[in-house]
Amino acid sequence: MSSSGVTASRAGSQLLHRPERLGAVDLVRRLGAVQAQDLRAFPLALRARTADLGSLDGLVRAWLMRGTLHLVPAEDVAWMRELLAPRGAAGSRRRLAQLGFDEAATDRAVGEVQRALDDGPLTRAGVAALLERAGLPCTGQAPVHVLGAAAARGVLVLGTADEILPAPARGRAPRDPLAELARRHLASRAPGGPPDLAAWSGLPIGTARTAWESLDVVEHGDGWALRDHVPDPVPDDLVRLLPMFDELLLGWKDRTPVVRPAHAKAVLPGGGILRATVTVGGRVAGTWTRSGVELFAPVPERALEAELRRVRSPADPAGSS
Repeated sequence: MSSSGVTASRAGSQLLHRPERLGAVDLVRRLGAVQAQDLRAFPLALRARTADLGSLDGLVRAWLMRGTLHLVPAEDVAWMRELLAPRGAAGSRRRLAQLGFDEAATDRAVGEVQRALDDGPLTRAGVAALLERAGLPCTGQAPVHVLGAAAARGVLVLGTADEILPAPARGRAPRDPLAELARRHLASRAPGGPPDLAAWSGLPIGTARTAWESLDVVEHGDGWALRDHVPDPVPDDLVRLLPMFDELLLGWKDRTPVVRPAHAKAVLPGGGILRATVTVGGRVAGTWTRSGVELFAPVPERALEAELRRVRSPADPAGSS
Protein backbone atom coordinates (compact mmCIF):
# COMPACT_ATOMS: atom_id res chain seq x y z
CA MET A 1 0.00 0.00 0.00
CA SER A 2 1.27 3.48 -0.91
CA SER A 3 1.77 6.17 1.71
CA SER A 4 -1.40 7.89 0.47
CA GLY A 5 -3.24 4.58 0.86
CA VAL A 6 -2.08 4.33 4.48
CA THR A 7 -3.27 7.90 5.07
CA ALA A 8 -6.68 7.22 3.53
CA SER A 9 -7.04 4.00 5.52
CA ARG A 10 -6.27 5.79 8.79
CA ALA A 11 -8.98 8.34 8.03
CA GLY A 12 -11.37 5.54 7.06
CA SER A 13 -10.78 3.66 10.29
CA GLN A 14 -11.50 6.92 12.10
CA LEU A 15 -14.88 7.11 10.30
CA LEU A 16 -14.17 10.49 8.74
CA HIS A 17 -16.22 9.47 5.68
CA ARG A 18 -19.23 8.94 7.99
CA PRO A 19 -20.04 5.42 6.76
CA GLU A 20 -22.79 4.90 9.36
CA ARG A 21 -25.34 7.03 11.20
CA LEU A 22 -24.09 6.43 14.71
CA GLY A 23 -25.39 8.05 17.87
CA ALA A 24 -22.94 9.50 20.36
CA VAL A 25 -22.50 6.48 22.65
CA ASP A 26 -22.13 3.98 19.81
CA LEU A 27 -19.70 6.28 18.01
CA VAL A 28 -17.47 6.77 21.06
CA ARG A 29 -17.51 3.04 21.78
CA ARG A 30 -16.40 2.42 18.18
CA LEU A 31 -13.59 4.94 18.60
CA GLY A 32 -12.51 3.42 21.92
CA ALA A 33 -12.25 6.86 23.53
CA VAL A 34 -12.04 10.49 22.40
CA GLN A 35 -9.63 13.02 23.88
CA ALA A 36 -11.77 15.51 25.77
CA GLN A 37 -9.87 18.04 27.86
CA ASP A 38 -11.21 20.84 25.66
CA LEU A 39 -14.98 21.23 26.02
CA ARG A 40 -15.22 22.99 22.66
CA ALA A 41 -13.29 20.35 20.75
CA PHE A 42 -14.69 16.91 21.42
CA PRO A 43 -18.24 17.61 20.12
CA LEU A 44 -16.62 18.73 16.87
CA ALA A 45 -14.61 15.50 16.73
CA LEU A 46 -17.83 13.52 17.03
CA ARG A 47 -19.73 15.57 14.46
CA ALA A 48 -16.90 15.10 11.97
CA ARG A 49 -17.67 11.36 12.13
CA THR A 50 -21.46 11.14 12.19
CA ALA A 51 -24.42 13.13 10.94
CA ASP A 52 -26.70 11.66 13.62
CA LEU A 53 -24.99 12.60 16.87
CA GLY A 54 -28.00 13.44 19.00
CA SER A 55 -27.70 13.67 22.78
CA LEU A 56 -24.45 13.11 24.66
CA ASP A 57 -26.33 11.31 27.44
CA GLY A 58 -24.49 8.15 28.46
CA LEU A 59 -21.05 9.66 27.95
CA VAL A 60 -18.68 10.96 30.63
CA ARG A 61 -15.12 12.21 30.81
CA ALA A 62 -12.45 10.50 32.87
CA TRP A 63 -8.66 10.56 33.26
CA LEU A 64 -7.73 7.45 31.30
CA MET A 65 -5.35 7.12 28.33
CA ARG A 66 -1.98 8.72 29.14
CA GLY A 67 -3.56 10.26 32.25
CA THR A 68 -5.53 12.75 30.13
CA LEU A 69 -9.26 13.38 29.99
CA HIS A 70 -11.12 11.14 27.55
CA LEU A 71 -14.76 10.82 26.61
CA VAL A 72 -16.07 7.25 27.05
CA PRO A 73 -19.40 5.48 27.58
CA ALA A 74 -20.30 5.67 31.28
CA GLU A 75 -20.60 1.89 31.48
CA ASP A 76 -16.94 1.49 30.43
CA VAL A 77 -15.37 3.85 32.95
CA ALA A 78 -14.67 1.32 35.72
CA TRP A 79 -12.79 -1.30 33.73
CA MET A 80 -10.86 1.28 31.72
CA ARG A 81 -9.87 3.12 34.91
CA GLU A 82 -8.66 -0.09 36.56
CA LEU A 83 -6.60 -0.93 33.49
CA LEU A 84 -5.12 2.52 32.84
CA ALA A 85 -5.16 4.69 35.99
CA PRO A 86 -2.47 2.79 37.98
CA ARG A 87 0.15 3.95 35.47
CA GLY A 88 -0.09 7.51 36.78
CA ALA A 89 -0.53 6.76 40.49
CA ALA A 90 3.08 7.38 41.54
CA GLY A 91 3.28 10.65 39.66
CA SER A 92 -0.03 11.78 41.16
CA ARG A 93 1.22 11.08 44.69
CA ARG A 94 4.41 13.05 44.05
CA ARG A 95 2.53 16.03 42.69
CA LEU A 96 0.05 16.01 45.57
CA ALA A 97 2.94 15.90 48.03
CA GLN A 98 4.46 18.95 46.35
CA LEU A 99 1.13 20.72 46.82
CA GLY A 100 1.02 19.92 50.54
CA PHE A 101 -0.98 16.67 50.59
CA ASP A 102 0.50 13.72 52.44
CA GLU A 103 -1.41 10.41 52.29
CA ALA A 104 -3.68 11.33 55.20
CA ALA A 105 -4.50 14.75 53.74
CA THR A 106 -5.24 13.18 50.36
CA ASP A 107 -7.61 10.70 52.02
CA ARG A 108 -9.35 13.59 53.81
CA ALA A 109 -9.66 15.61 50.63
CA VAL A 110 -11.09 12.72 48.62
CA GLY A 111 -13.51 11.99 51.44
CA GLU A 112 -14.70 15.61 51.47
CA VAL A 113 -15.34 15.50 47.73
CA GLN A 114 -17.14 12.16 47.96
CA ARG A 115 -19.46 13.38 50.71
CA ALA A 116 -20.20 16.60 48.85
CA LEU A 117 -21.17 14.64 45.73
CA ASP A 118 -23.91 12.92 47.75
CA ASP A 119 -25.74 16.26 47.54
CA GLY A 120 -25.36 16.64 43.78
CA PRO A 121 -22.86 17.69 41.08
CA LEU A 122 -19.94 19.96 41.96
CA THR A 123 -17.98 22.64 40.15
CA ARG A 124 -14.22 23.14 40.35
CA ALA A 125 -14.80 26.32 42.31
CA GLY A 126 -16.99 24.32 44.67
CA VAL A 127 -14.21 21.79 45.21
CA ALA A 128 -11.76 24.58 46.04
CA ALA A 129 -14.26 26.00 48.55
CA LEU A 130 -14.81 22.70 50.34
CA LEU A 131 -11.04 22.12 50.56
CA GLU A 132 -10.68 25.58 52.09
CA ARG A 133 -13.40 24.84 54.64
CA ALA A 134 -11.60 21.62 55.55
CA GLY A 135 -8.34 23.50 56.13
CA LEU A 136 -6.63 21.81 53.18
CA PRO A 137 -4.58 23.38 50.35
CA CYS A 138 -7.11 24.88 47.95
CA THR A 139 -5.32 27.22 45.55
CA GLY A 140 -3.50 26.80 42.26
CA GLN A 141 -3.45 23.24 40.97
CA ALA A 142 -4.52 21.65 44.28
CA PRO A 143 -8.23 21.19 43.40
CA VAL A 144 -7.41 19.65 40.00
CA HIS A 145 -5.03 17.10 41.48
CA VAL A 146 -7.48 16.24 44.26
CA LEU A 147 -10.08 15.59 41.58
CA GLY A 148 -7.60 13.38 39.76
CA ALA A 149 -6.92 11.39 42.93
CA ALA A 150 -10.65 10.99 43.57
CA ALA A 151 -11.24 9.89 39.98
CA ALA A 152 -8.45 7.31 40.20
CA ARG A 153 -10.19 5.84 43.26
CA GLY A 154 -13.46 5.54 41.41
CA VAL A 155 -15.20 8.38 43.25
CA LEU A 156 -16.03 10.74 40.39
CA VAL A 157 -16.08 11.53 36.70
CA LEU A 158 -16.61 14.73 34.74
CA GLY A 159 -19.69 15.33 32.66
CA THR A 160 -19.81 16.45 29.04
CA ALA A 161 -20.05 20.01 30.35
CA ASP A 162 -17.71 21.10 33.16
CA GLU A 163 -19.68 19.47 35.98
CA ILE A 164 -18.20 16.97 38.45
CA LEU A 165 -20.38 13.88 38.94
CA PRO A 166 -20.36 10.76 41.08
CA ALA A 167 -18.76 7.84 39.27
CA PRO A 168 -21.42 5.89 37.36
CA ALA A 169 -22.55 2.47 38.48
CA ARG A 170 -20.14 -0.21 37.41
CA GLY A 171 -21.06 -1.67 34.04
CA ARG A 172 -20.40 -5.16 32.83
CA ALA A 173 -16.65 -5.52 32.29
CA PRO A 174 -15.29 -7.44 29.30
CA ARG A 175 -13.87 -10.88 30.05
CA ASP A 176 -10.38 -9.66 29.05
CA PRO A 177 -10.19 -5.85 29.46
CA LEU A 178 -6.72 -5.57 27.95
CA ALA A 179 -7.76 -7.50 24.84
CA GLU A 180 -10.91 -5.38 24.55
CA LEU A 181 -8.92 -2.16 24.74
CA ALA A 182 -6.57 -3.44 22.01
CA ARG A 183 -9.52 -4.49 19.85
CA ARG A 184 -11.19 -1.09 20.16
CA HIS A 185 -7.93 0.66 19.37
CA LEU A 186 -7.25 -1.31 16.20
CA ALA A 187 -10.88 -1.22 15.04
CA SER A 188 -10.60 2.56 14.79
CA ARG A 189 -6.85 3.03 14.26
CA ALA A 190 -5.76 0.72 11.46
CA PRO A 191 -3.26 0.15 10.04
CA GLY A 192 -1.58 -0.13 13.42
CA GLY A 193 0.68 -2.17 15.66
CA PRO A 194 1.66 -2.59 19.31
CA PRO A 195 3.72 0.65 19.40
CA ASP A 196 0.60 2.56 18.36
CA LEU A 197 -1.50 0.94 21.06
CA ALA A 198 1.20 1.78 23.63
CA ALA A 199 1.46 5.40 22.45
CA TRP A 200 -2.31 5.90 22.51
CA SER A 201 -3.09 4.13 25.78
CA GLY A 202 0.02 4.92 27.80
CA LEU A 203 0.52 1.22 28.56
CA PRO A 204 4.05 -0.25 28.40
CA ILE A 205 5.07 -1.67 25.05
CA GLY A 206 5.37 -5.16 26.56
CA THR A 207 1.77 -4.98 27.74
CA ALA A 208 0.69 -3.76 24.31
CA ARG A 209 2.44 -6.70 22.64
CA THR A 210 0.71 -9.10 25.04
CA ALA A 211 -2.65 -7.55 24.14
CA TRP A 212 -1.85 -7.90 20.45
CA GLU A 213 -1.48 -11.66 20.79
CA SER A 214 -5.19 -11.94 21.54
CA LEU A 215 -6.26 -10.25 18.28
CA ASP A 216 -7.11 -11.88 14.96
CA VAL A 217 -5.27 -9.57 12.57
CA VAL A 218 -4.28 -9.37 8.91
CA GLU A 219 -1.49 -7.35 7.34
CA HIS A 220 -2.76 -4.04 6.09
CA GLY A 221 -0.81 -1.06 4.80
CA ASP A 222 2.19 -0.44 7.03
CA GLY A 223 0.74 -2.48 9.89
CA TRP A 224 -2.28 -4.61 10.69
CA ALA A 225 -6.06 -4.47 10.83
CA LEU A 226 -8.62 -6.70 12.52
CA ARG A 227 -9.50 -9.53 10.15
CA ASP A 228 -13.20 -8.68 10.42
CA HIS A 229 -12.70 -4.90 10.40
CA VAL A 230 -10.40 -3.82 7.56
CA PRO A 231 -11.13 -0.12 6.98
CA ASP A 232 -12.29 1.35 3.69
CA PRO A 233 -10.09 4.26 2.61
CA VAL A 234 -11.66 7.67 2.39
CA PRO A 235 -11.87 9.42 -1.00
CA ASP A 236 -8.82 11.46 -1.98
CA ASP A 237 -10.89 14.66 -2.07
CA LEU A 238 -12.73 14.22 1.24
CA VAL A 239 -12.40 17.44 3.25
CA ARG A 240 -12.88 17.45 7.01
CA LEU A 241 -12.23 20.16 9.58
CA LEU A 242 -11.03 18.53 12.78
CA PRO A 243 -10.73 20.16 16.20
CA MET A 244 -7.75 20.55 18.48
CA PHE A 245 -6.49 17.24 19.93
CA ASP A 246 -8.29 15.12 17.35
CA GLU A 247 -7.85 11.34 17.53
CA LEU A 248 -6.63 11.19 13.91
CA LEU A 249 -3.45 12.81 15.23
CA LEU A 250 -3.34 11.03 18.59
CA GLY A 251 -4.07 7.38 17.77
CA TRP A 252 -0.71 6.39 16.28
CA LYS A 253 2.90 6.71 17.37
CA ASP A 254 4.03 8.05 13.97
CA ARG A 255 2.02 11.00 12.62
CA THR A 256 3.90 11.38 9.33
CA PRO A 257 1.24 9.61 7.18
CA VAL A 258 -1.16 12.34 8.33
CA VAL A 259 1.13 15.36 8.83
CA ARG A 260 4.06 15.88 6.47
CA PRO A 261 7.28 16.71 8.38
CA ALA A 262 7.42 20.12 6.71
CA HIS A 263 4.06 20.99 8.28
CA ALA A 264 4.53 19.41 11.69
CA LYS A 265 5.56 22.65 13.41
CA ALA A 266 2.43 24.42 12.20
CA VAL A 267 0.22 21.68 13.64
CA LEU A 268 2.22 20.90 16.79
CA PRO A 269 3.85 24.18 17.82
CA GLY A 270 4.94 22.89 21.23
CA GLY A 271 3.70 23.15 24.78
CA GLY A 272 1.34 20.23 24.34
CA ILE A 273 -0.77 22.08 21.76
CA LEU A 274 -2.25 20.20 18.81
CA ARG A 275 -4.06 22.65 16.55
CA ALA A 276 -7.35 22.27 14.75
CA THR A 277 -6.68 21.02 11.24
CA VAL A 278 -8.04 21.01 7.70
CA THR A 279 -7.65 17.54 6.19
CA VAL A 280 -7.98 16.31 2.61
CA GLY A 281 -8.14 12.57 2.03
CA GLY A 282 -7.02 12.14 5.64
CA ARG A 283 -3.88 14.29 5.32
CA VAL A 284 -3.47 17.65 7.05
CA ALA A 285 -3.56 20.50 4.54
CA GLY A 286 -3.85 23.45 6.91
CA THR A 287 -5.05 24.74 10.27
CA TRP A 288 -8.19 26.65 11.20
CA THR A 289 -9.77 28.74 13.91
CA ARG A 290 -13.14 30.43 14.21
CA SER A 291 -11.69 33.48 12.50
CA GLY A 292 -10.07 31.86 9.49
CA VAL A 293 -8.11 29.15 7.71
CA GLU A 294 -4.39 28.89 7.00
CA LEU A 295 -3.64 26.40 4.22
CA PHE A 296 -0.29 24.92 3.21
CA ALA A 297 -1.64 22.49 0.58
CA PRO A 298 -4.47 22.65 -2.00
CA VAL A 299 -8.01 22.06 -0.71
CA PRO A 300 -11.17 21.73 -2.86
CA GLU A 301 -12.78 25.13 -2.39
CA ARG A 302 -16.46 24.18 -2.36
CA ALA A 303 -15.88 21.28 0.03
CA LEU A 304 -13.93 23.57 2.37
CA GLU A 305 -16.74 26.14 2.34
CA ALA A 306 -19.25 23.40 3.18
CA GLU A 307 -17.12 22.23 6.10
CA LEU A 308 -16.75 25.76 7.42
CA ARG A 309 -20.53 26.17 7.34
CA ARG A 310 -20.93 22.87 9.17
CA VAL A 311 -18.57 23.65 12.05
CA ARG A 312 -19.88 27.18 12.45
CA SER A 313 -23.60 26.31 12.28
CA PRO A 314 -25.84 26.98 15.30
CA ALA A 315 -26.47 23.23 15.45
CA ASP A 316 -22.80 22.79 16.29
CA PRO A 317 -22.12 24.75 19.50
CA ALA A 318 -18.49 23.61 19.43
CA GLY A 319 -17.84 25.54 16.26
CA SER A 320 -15.08 27.59 17.90
CA SER A 321 -11.83 25.70 18.08
